Amino acid sequence: MEFAFPWPVTQGEWLAWASAAVTVVLGVVLLFAPGTSFRLLRLPAKPERPEAYSVARANMAGFYLGLGLTALLLAQPLLYMALGFSWLFTGFGRIVSMMSDKANRLSNWLWLVLDFALAALALGFSFGLVA
Repeated sequence: MEFAFPWPVTQGEWLAWASAAVTVVLGVVLLFAPGTSFRLLRLPAKPERPEAYSVARANMAGFYLGLGLTALLLAQPLLYMALGFSWLFTGFGRIVSMMSDKANRLSNWLWLVLDFALAALALGFSFGLVA
């Protein structure tokens, strides 16, 4: 079996590919610069709790890189659907937090827009809304 990198052809594939690529970039930043990532996310890590960085590298970066790279390398509609639903539920979790944790801040609204935009890019292609 020969493996070839599936390059996007249609506009819908490019949009889903872009969502996966952004996911991979976020994963790389979380993996190699967790301190910077926490500052961007406005999550201060305490010096006496270095395990916070391992959470960023393992749980957050691992998920982003695993799903994003799999979607890029295999380019299957169901993988893009999984990516889209992951971003959709990330946005849903952010909304729940904004309502119940009093986290209604501008930064959360901006991240929410990004969450839903990445979800729409991947789901639009996987559901056939963008050809």
